[in-house]
Amino acid sequence: MATARSLGLLLFLLLENPEYVETTEESRNVCLLKGNHEYDNFDLNDIAECFTTCGPSENISCDVGKLQRYWLNYESYLLENSKETVDKPFVKALIQNVSTDISEDLLFSLTPSKIPKQVMQGEVQPTDRVRLPKSLFGALLPGNRSAVRLAITVLDIGAGNVFKGPKLLQDNGSTVLNNRMVGLSVGQMHATGLSEPVEITFSHQRQPPNMILTCVFWNVVKGDWDSQGCSTELRDERTVCRCDHLTFFALLLRPILDLATAQTLTRISQAGCGVSMIFLAFTIVFYVALRLSLQRFKSEDAPKIHMALSSSLFLLNLTFLISVGSSSQGPPSSCGVRAAIFHYFLLCVFTWMGLEAFHLYLLAIRVFNTYFGHYFLKLSLLGWGLPALVVIGVGSSNSYGVYTIRDQENRTSLELCWFQKEPALYATVHGYFLVSFLFGAVVLALVAWKIFTLSSVTAGKEQGQTWRSVFTVLGLSSLVGMTWGLAVLTPLGLSTIYIFALFNSLQGVFIFCWFIILYFPRQSTTAPSSGTARLGQAHSMSQE
Repeated sequence: MATARSLGLLLFLLLENPEYVETTEESRNVCLLKGNHEYDNFDLNDIAECFTTCGPSENISCDVGKLQRYWLNYESYLLENSKETVDKPFVKALIQNVSTDISEDLLFSLTPSKIPKQVMQGEVQPTDRVRLPKSLFGALLPGNRSAVRLAITVLDIGAGNVFKGPKLLQDNGSTVLNNRMVGLSVGQMHATGLSEPVEITFSHQRQPPNMILTCVFWNVVKGDWDSQGCSTELRDERTVCRCDHLTFFALLLRPILDLATAQTLTRISQAGCGVSMIFLAFTIVFYVALRLSLQRFKSEDAPKIHMALSSSLFLLNLTFLISVGSSSQGPPSSCGVRAAIFHYFLLCVFTWMGLEAFHLYLLAIRVFNTYFGHYFLKLSLLGWGLPALVVIGVGSSNSYGVYTIRDQENRTSLELCWFQKEPALYATVHGYFLVSFLFGAVVLALVAWKIFTLSSVTAGKEQGQTWRSVFTVLGLSSLVGMTWGLAVLTPLGLSTIYIFALFNSLQGVFIFCWFIILYFPRQSTTAPSSGTARLGQAHSMSQE
């Protein structure tokens, strides 16, 4: 009976006081660090989950500042207690007494997933290690003290917001390498301005040339990563950090694009887009003139597809010039709208390049049984409608915002209204482009093989057949967007980035030249009879 009364009273309190439920649920959120938290196994394991749950896409509330102080103070706790090692999935630590009159530098391993261990003379040096100069201990502890406590901690900070800092969270593409921090403490001394620096070696895979590795430490005052007092020595598959103080250290991986390079690339792209827009306008005017003067242009589908691609490319260049020329400051909704418009026309270009490849496949590869009712209307619904659906989906997930590119000193090089969530960028831009590009590349390769096979058969009958075949393939490549494929080469270095910016921004010029070569001579001469030329001319695949 007493139990029943207790349950009834508890139910009454819950029904009458909904705030009680909310408070109870909130108190269970350990990432807010309300109340006193110790360093026992229960609290350590519980709070360590915040490394992954405190992310930008999570609904859980976190007090990142308190979480960071909790882990920074953990080393002090280890020094004050008698523990010798800590072996947990998220933290590995070694605590030992070190003599103040040692005669040689100390070397410790920092092998991932293992507790730090002292490496003796004659042993093989590990790839990940820390070297502590012998002068460190004598300088810190003058007097008659014979030993001091040393703590070396390796902390896995996960992929969340803890120990990322405001600048790193805003800098798309920047990460703490392997999400790993290394903490060094000697006694309770605040060690700065060391005559001999401590040396930490991080091993890693070879990084692309457009990324930079920087040695940093956690600045408690700023609550952010800082590189003052640290030097970085870059090697092929490891980086050596030398710092004149003791604290928590890490290696940051960031895009390297300085302000001068960003401005140069922007000017090249702006000039190329401006020239491309002029020639695209000429292409559209030329098509309109042909459509008004020649009856067959009203029924042919190929010129219509070319015009749809030209129009989407013209609008993409226009929105790019507006986006680069305008500031990203202002209401977030305004920046999101501009990003969505630019994203829409970019996807339209990718889609119409894919449709160009599809039309070329029907024309040159699948020659028979290619009738489709309302063919161009269906292509238009796909070419303009599919990108709209993608943009609506991305916008509903609140993925648009300010996109910031920073240099190796963490200074802003370029700001655009673009994506603020990388998964959406990878899925709806990189993935979308990759599907369109690979399809176009396969179709172009098949058509090129067919063209050159045909030209080898007629080589003795017609002069200049090989060059005509080459120009035909180059013209078709401008329609299916092969210049966009240069983006795959940009990780090779800065020179490939310049090449991509130049050639890709001139796609409209290439389309204009191809359109003129394809249609203009036919008005004054008889249509060429060679198979190569016929492959280059896209006739209607259906009747409207």
